[in-house]
Amino acid sequence: MKIDAGIMVKNPAEAGPAIKQLEDAGYDGAYSFEGAHDPFLPLVAAATNTSKIELITSIAVAFARNPMTLANIGYDLNLASEGRFILGLGSQIKPHITKRFSMPWSHPAARMKEMVEAIKAIWDCWQNGTNLNYRGEFYTHTLMTPFFNPGPNPYGLPKIYVAAVGPLMTQAVSESADGLLAHPFNSPKYINDVTLPIIHKSLEATGKTKDQFDLSVSVMTGIGATEETHQQAVKACRDQVAFYASTPNYKAVLETHGLGHLSEELNKLSKQGKWMEMGDAIDDETLRTFAVIEETPEALAREIKNRYGTIGQRIAPVLYSGELDLAASVLTALKAD
Repeated sequence: MKIDAGIMVKNPAEAGPAIKQLEDAGYDGAYSFEGAHDPFLPLVAAATNTSKIELITSIAVAFARNPMTLANIGYDLNLASEGRFILGLGSQIKPHITKRFSMPWSHPAARMKEMVEAIKAIWDCWQNGTNLNYRGEFYTHTLMTPFFNPGPNPYGLPKIYVAAVGPLMTQAVSESADGLLAHPFNSPKYINDVTLPIIHKSLEATGKTKDQFDLSVSVMTGIGATEETHQQAVKACRDQVAFYASTPNYKAVLETHGLGHLSEELNKLSKQGKWMEMGDAIDDETLRTFAVIEETPEALAREIKNRYGTIGQRIAPVLYSGELDLAASVLTALKAD
């Protein structure tokens, strides 16, 4: 199993040294995400500062962009990193796509499947010289002149991972992409009862084998190197669980544990702008259902392996304290027998 770590930087230039430190510690992958900053630029800095670690967007918002844009970015980052880039995409939710990005929204699962297919069609044109003739319901790409064709990438083409929670998106991702990014708002029960059966059925239907598809599980963790940073990390976890639980798209995860009522309660608070009060609605039992809260790296690693050790090909602990020395200690504990 590969172990990945996230980075949280305010300046893309900081990502180079930060990810180099993760590489030196022994992490298999480092991921950026689309929050207050662009997810791709930090990985450009990292590509020139590292030599072994895989670089992943987890996630970049797919529907804020188009397949050609993402094909260019993915191609160039794989070139810059000498074959170490993974294009991780996510749909986001309708209000963000339409109100924040001013982009169209419809049938997200079907649209995402086309997005992945279109990117792969563009890459196939560049890599293998095929005629670009992708015609879908949402995306059409039929023009590629020599000036805009970079030709074969000497390092090959990156994998595409896509985030999914609900059954429709999980099926679409399993049928079209190279891997699924299990959303941080998950639990072993939800993954085993809902996600994995859909993945296995979809792979069988499309003729893929299990070794042709990766499952990467993101795990929210509450741990810090000091008492102060530990408490800050636990609060960050509690607030994050509340935020995710307020999103109607994730209600099914709550219902798996008989907590569906929290969805309406927290969604109401979010619409009232009571963001600071939402975390108070998450008791310790609920928090520990969706996040791993421990005092030491050894205890954290033990619990992560107990929950997810046999589920996926990659594990990505989310360390909210941002302490790189702590990240190294967590990795050492996770890789210990």
